[in-house]
Amino acid sequence: MSATLTAGSTRVLGVLGRVSMYRLILGALALLTVISLALSVAGLVGPQPFEILASAVVLAAACLLTDLAAQTVLRMPRRWESSAITAAILLFVLRPTLDPLGLAGLVLAGVVASLSKYLLVWRGRHILNPAATGATVLTIVSVAVPALGSSAWWVGSPWLAAPVLVLGVLLLWRTDKLPVVVVFWVVAMAVAFTRTTLQFQSAGFPVDVPALLLQVAFSSPFLFLGAFMLSEPLTLPPRRGQQFAVAALVGVLAGWPLPVGDVTLGQERALLVGNLLAFAFCLRAAVRLRVDRRRDLTPTVRELTFQAAAPFRFSPGQYLELDVPHRRPDARGTRREFSIASAPEDLPEVRIAFKDGSQSSFKRALAAVAPGATLAATGVWGDFVLPARPTSPLLLVAAGIGVTPFVSQLRHLAATGQRRDAVLVYVVSSADELAFRDDIVASGIPVVVFSRDEPVDLAAGWSWAGPDRVDAAALLHAVPDIAQRAAFVSGPPALIAALAPALGRAKSLTTDAFAGY
Repeated sequence: MSATLTAGSTRVLGVLGRVSMYRLILGALALLTVISLALSVAGLVGPQPFEILASAVVLAAACLLTDLAAQTVLRMPRRWESSAITAAILLFVLRPTLDPLGLAGLVLAGVVASLSKYLLVWRGRHILNPAATGATVLTIVSVAVPALGSSAWWVGSPWLAAPVLVLGVLLLWRTDKLPVVVVFWVVAMAVAFTRTTLQFQSAGFPVDVPALLLQVAFSSPFLFLGAFMLSEPLTLPPRRGQQFAVAALVGVLAGWPLPVGDVTLGQERALLVGNLLAFAFCLRAAVRLRVDRRRDLTPTVRELTFQAAAPFRFSPGQYLELDVPHRRPDARGTRREFSIASAPEDLPEVRIAFKDGSQSSFKRALAAVAPGATLAATGVWGDFVLPARPTSPLLLVAAGIGVTPFVSQLRHLAATGQRRDAVLVYVVSSADELAFRDDIVASGIPVVVFSRDEPVDLAAGWSWAGPDRVDAAALLHAVPDIAQRAAFVSGPPALIAALAPALGRAKSLTTDAFAGY
C-alpha cells in the first residue's frame, strides 16, 4: 500500500471508527431506504412507495417483537439495532407488497430470521446469516403457498447500484473486509457472465459483451449481498485466507444458481452454503472467559487476565471480540475488539489490556466486572501475524496500548526459542506509560522509545529517541535500514498516517489501526 493510500485510508477509518458497526450499518440501510423511496416515487424501481413503507413497518415489527420476546426469555440485553438491521436487509431481499398474504409471508421471514439468532448459534456465533435464513424459509414455504411471496432481490436495480456501492465500500472499509468482498464480487460476476454467455450461445443469440458486463455488474444483487450480508462478522471465519475461500464459494454459487428440487440455489441460499463452510472453520473459535484478576500496568493502562473455559486456537497478533452486556450502551454497543497480549503457550490464561480515558459506557461496564464473572468472546480474528519465514527482518511500531499484539508475538517467540531480526519502536506519551517492559526485555530485541521525558533504568538494547514528536523523518533516523524490513504498525490511524511517508519505504506494510473505545 502506498504512503498516500495509507494516510488517506487511516484518516477515514478514524472517522468511521467513532460509530459502532450496528449504528453504521443501520444508518447506511436507512439512507438506502430513503433513496429507494425517492426512486420509487419517480417510477425507477419496481416496488411502489406504499409497498415499501408497509413492508418496512411489518418487517420491523416482526423482527423487533420476536427479538424482544427471545431476549426476555433468555434474559439478554436489548439490541434493537440488530432487529432493525435484519428487517432492513429483508426489505431489500424480499418482494414489498400490500397484499395481506404477502405481508404474512414477510412476517414469517422476519420471525424466522430473528429466531435463528438464538436457535442457530454456537458459542456466541451465528451459524447462518439471519436474513438469508428467513428469506430461504419463505422461498421454500412459498412453493406450497405462492401468495406468501419469496425473495426478489429488487435491490439489484441499476438505479440502486451506485448508492449500494458507495455505502457498501464505506462499511467494508470500516471492517477491513473490502478485499474479501471484492473477491466475491469478481468471482460472482465472472461466473454470471460466463453462464449468461453460454446460455445466449446455446440459444443462437449474439453476445453483446460490454452490455452484458454492465448488466451483470449493475443489475445484479451481488453488490448488496457482498457488502451487507457476506461481510457479517459473526458468520465469517477468523483468518483472511479462510474468508477468501468462503467468498469465492459464495461467488460461484451466486453467479451460477443451481436448482435444488423446486427452488434454485440463488443468492441467499448460496450465502448459507458459504456460512456452513465458515462455521466449519470456526468450530473452535468462540469461547467463554472467566475473569481471574486485574492489575495496573501504568498510570493509565489496565490489564485483565482471564481463564478460558475451553481450549481455543489463536495466532500471536490476533484479537478477540469481548462482549460486556450493560444497560444503556453508547453508540458503539456492548462489544469491543482487544488484541490478545498473552501467547498461545500461556493458555488457558488469556490476557488483554486497555487504556483508561474517556469513560464510555463500555469502559465503565468493563471496570465494574468482578473477578469470577464470565464474559463471552465471540471469536478470534485478524491477520496481524508475523511472516512465517524466520529470516525476514522486522520493524514493529507500537503506539501506547498498540503494543499488545507485539507482546503476544514476542512472548510466543521466547516460549518457542525463536530468534528474529526485529526492532521495536515504542511510542508513548510519557516514560511511565511503557507497559509490558518485562515481556519485551525477555524477547531480547532492541527497542527505540519515543516519549516526552527520558525513561530511567532502560534495559540493555533499549534507547531513547528524544523528546520530539515521532514523525516520518524521526522514524527513518531511528531505523535507517527500514527498506530491508517488513513493517508492522499498531496504533491510532493518525499516527499511521503521520508515519506513512517512511513506512512506504518498507518491504511490506501491515497495519492494525484502532480508533479507541
